[in-house]
Amino acid sequence: MDVRLTAADGYQAQRSYSIASAPADARLELLVDQIPGGEVSPYLTEEVRTGDAFEIRGPIGGYFVWTASNGGPLLLVAGGSGIAPLASMLASRAATAVGLPTCVLYSVRSAQDLAFRQELDSWAKQDPALVVGLTLTRQAPPDWPGYRGRISAEMLRAVAFPPSQSPLAYVCGPTAMVEVTAAALVMLGYPSARVRTERFGPSGDNT
Repeated sequence: MDVRLTAADGYQAQRSYSIASAPADARLELLVDQIPGGEVSPYLTEEVRTGDAFEIRGPIGGYFVWTASNGGPLLLVAGGSGIAPLASMLASRAATAVGLPTCVLYSVRSAQDLAFRQELDSWAKQDPALVVGLTLTRQAPPDWPGYRGRISAEMLRAVAFPPSQSPLAYVCGPTAMVEVTAAALVMLGYPSARVRTERFGPSGDNT
């Protein structure tokens, strides 16, 4: 969704944020990653109050979407705030496709950076067909039970569905992470047509 704010003097700023809520939800939820010094994200994360008005446009784009009719097995790989559209898919899955074999691999810098942690835990507890793997790239507590380091071919080989099952993969996050992950999946035998990607640029207020 495009979000546009207008200041009292008429100055406008617009940014795009990913939808994190399921398509059928009555409430629209966006994940906003606060950018220090940004024009929009600090307002949305710290200043906005109930009753404040701003303009939105969308939803925009129809490629990076999943519905129950797309089937699975489903492999969802996220880096940072790239979890947002995948959370939308998982919320939709919880409502329409419980039991669909699904694996999530989610990479962030530290445990404090994990978004949707409660939702991921809840979805996994409610459905044994959903497996969630977490990896921390910079700071991990001594008792951290998940993976450590950036997503790699070795990590994907350990968690991904075998290509023989014809899985459908969605990869979302920073450009470098997406490129490495998509290339590794193709190397593991995933047809490129079954790997959908969404990349975030290195700057700006985009999630």
